[in-house]
Amino acid sequence: MNTAPTVGFDLDMTLIDSRPGIHACYVELSARTGTHVDADLAVTRLGPPLEQELAHWFPAERLAATAALYRELYPAHAIAPTPALAGAAEAIAAVRRAGGRAIVVTAKYEPNAKLHLEHLGIEPDAVVGDLWAEQKAVALREHGADVYVGDHLGDIRGARAADAYSVAVATGPYTVGELRAAGADTVLADLTEFPGWLDSYREGSAVRA
Repeated sequence: MNTAPTVGFDLDMTLIDSRPGIHACYVELSARTGTHVDADLAVTRLGPPLEQELAHWFPAERLAATAALYRELYPAHAIAPTPALAGAAEAIAAVRRAGGRAIVVTAKYEPNAKLHLEHLGIEPDAVVGDLWAEQKAVALREHGADVYVGDHLGDIRGARAADAYSVAVATGPYTVGELRAAGADTVLADLTEFPGWLDSYREGSAVRA
């Protein structure tokens, strides 16, 4: 067992509760475009790339321009309202105490992902954006990640594709049971449980739970 592991973390609903900020950004997007977006509904299905959500509200020929506008609006509307989830900073610190590296691999537009982390004072060793589900394996392999932590079924698939240990947290759209059924190696209620789990993992005693 690697006693100084490299651990990857998803961002939305794993390290941060991005729902308030994304909700505000969709409200502004609706106002700018004149097209209704149900922000309450949109924030219940975070995880996949932005364009997948926009496709519910905008025709295909407008997706690229609308995504660009959303990303332009994002810093002013989504960063300040977005808090860290419980245990996020402590999870990063736990990896560092173990002598390991903590990286963030997310589907979010990379510059905006970095703005969130900077605003909250969370300092991973690397941030890689614009990768979803199995695509995340590219960055996880590049950084030699032993573990990937996320809240979405796509995060479990990304960990599997990278041959990384999959830790799921039930802070997103899926329950503990759903995450376990999807094949996560370990399921935690939230990141406050991560430091204790990491100790077990380093000792070689972590089991599927």
